[in-house]
Amino acid sequence: MARRKRANPEARMGFAAHLKELRNRVTISLVVIAAFSIGGFFLGDFVLELLARPLDVLEERGYEVNINITMVTQAFNLKMLIGLLLGVVASSPFWLYQMLAFFLPGLKKRERRYLLGFIIASIPLFFMGCATGWIILPRIITIFVGFAPMSMTQLLSAQEYFMFSLRLVFACGCAFLMPVILVMLNFANMLSAKSILKGWRWAVILITIFAAMMTPAGEIISMFILAVPILILYFAAALIAWLNDRRRTKRLAKQEEEVA
Repeated sequence: MARRKRANPEARMGFAAHLKELRNRVTISLVVIAAFSIGGFFLGDFVLELLARPLDVLEERGYEVNINITMVTQAFNLKMLIGLLLGVVASSPFWLYQMLAFFLPGLKKRERRYLLGFIIASIPLFFMGCATGWIILPRIITIFVGFAPMSMTQLLSAQEYFMFSLRLVFACGCAFLMPVILVMLNFANMLSAKSILKGWRWAVILITIFAAMMTPAGEIISMFILAVPILILYFAAALIAWLNDRRRTKRLAKQEEEVA
């Protein structure tokens, strides 16, 4: 044991050892995701019923809307997809820990702190975005399906309907991660707070376009519900970046004084 310590005093791992550790951590992550996905598969019926609830409002208004399974394996495929999505989300603390445990030893103390902060901030923001998408989902489906005359029976493909609903919810969740990306770029000294604030007009336009794409034309309330939180997060990211730039400037000025 003493000879090994003298030969490798800094306890550095070789390339083969890193690959082995990466393989082990990826294997553990996949096993955990698979276990949660199996549980999510059995929750598939519950999720499908929740996603279909907006159609109940249309039926109360007199519309005849039916969701149809058009392929033999379609119901099974949908439940598999939902199970996988639930598995990835529910097991995120486990595979995020495995990812951090692999990369953190190679980072400096300050970099570790920043990375942990970004990940911790990303998780609640993503779920907040998904919750916002879930709130506006019934209004969007009600309006789009409501364009058809009441005398027509609408036969909706189950796969198209549920994929549309899931894409909307997850797209809103990803949109709420925008401020984390801006702050990361600022902490990496690649984007200043001045640049973020300077582009606020473009940010408002792009966020408004995104909200319009995610919500039906003319549905101002849904656009408002989606766009306003993202705009607030944008300016919150600008504020954090400004505080970081101010702190960085003071630190550099202090270092210059010490050198002088």
